[in-house]
Amino acid sequence: MVAYLIRRLLLAVGTLLVGSFLSFLLVASAGNPLAELRLRPGATEAQIRALEAELGADGPVVTRYWTWLTGFVRGDWGRSIALTQARAEVYPAVMEAVSITARLVAGAVVLALLLGVLVGVLQAVAQYSIFDYVATGLAYMMFSIPLFCVTVVVKTYGIKVNDLLEFVGMGRWITTAGSPNTGFTGTAVDMVYKYTGTLLLPTVSLVLISFAGYSRFQRASMLEVLNSDYVRTAKAKGISQSRVVVRHALRNALIPVFTMFSMDFSGFLGGAIIVETVFGWPGMGNLLVNSVRQYDPHMLMGWLMVTATMVVLCNLAADLLYAVLDPRIRVT
Repeated sequence: MVAYLIRRLLLAVGTLLVGSFLSFLLVASAGNPLAELRLRPGATEAQIRALEAELGADGPVVTRYWTWLTGFVRGDWGRSIALTQARAEVYPAVMEAVSITARLVAGAVVLALLLGVLVGVLQAVAQYSIFDYVATGLAYMMFSIPLFCVTVVVKTYGIKVNDLLEFVGMGRWITTAGSPNTGFTGTAVDMVYKYTGTLLLPTVSLVLISFAGYSRFQRASMLEVLNSDYVRTAKAKGISQSRVVVRHALRNALIPVFTMFSMDFSGFLGGAIIVETVFGWPGMGNLLVNSVRQYDPHMLMGWLMVTATMVVLCNLAADLLYAVLDPRIRVT
């Protein structure tokens, strides 16, 4: 296991290096960031020359990449070129966006996984029942609705619930725009009350979309395992249905679902752009949109490297988890 982990970590480092170089080439070839800066009000010639020297705009791409990479490894991720942001440092800005997005998606994705696995298992056990048909219909409906439609509908109903709560004198509990950037103060009950009100609508939006995929994957995987030879043998030995499902079938049926979960989790941390836009969360999705709009090379590279690292680490965790879920898989 240790040797396998070391090999995978070395492979991950190599993957990140190749990915960072290709990403840098794409960002560098997207245009000249100084061209737009010259047209911005308040941009002086001295500022433009300083940015030109910092970006190495006249140097070869390989040299610029090496300069950026050595600084990135040392912890110097550079500064934003957006003069409106007072030349913000990239590292603190990206880390703040990661923390905001993590608060947004962590609970939602885990909740969607748990609900999806539970419903998928129940569907497989009660195949072709009324519950199976209803759950399948709901899953297909959620597959068919775009995420931006779900978020808009959820936000609309959240506003109506707030109006009702205010009418009965309970105040507007549900936050429909904005995130807890600096946290909450007060008693533990007050913090739970405010935090749940802030997270409720974005969480519901992400759960509705992710839940459908997990339930369908879990149902298909569970049906395949339940029809396998070793499960039929366990039933023939007189083992109870619940024990067969939980101890013999579920662990193996979870493998493809956890593969999907690892990709979803890393992808959402990379930026739930639509949800963050609708609900006004300044997370990774908002950071990506602003960086592309302003063509901010250092901020874009910071976003890309953090997202790529998340994907690699989540895939590594999923591979290691396979051996835990299925003893037939040996990591060597």
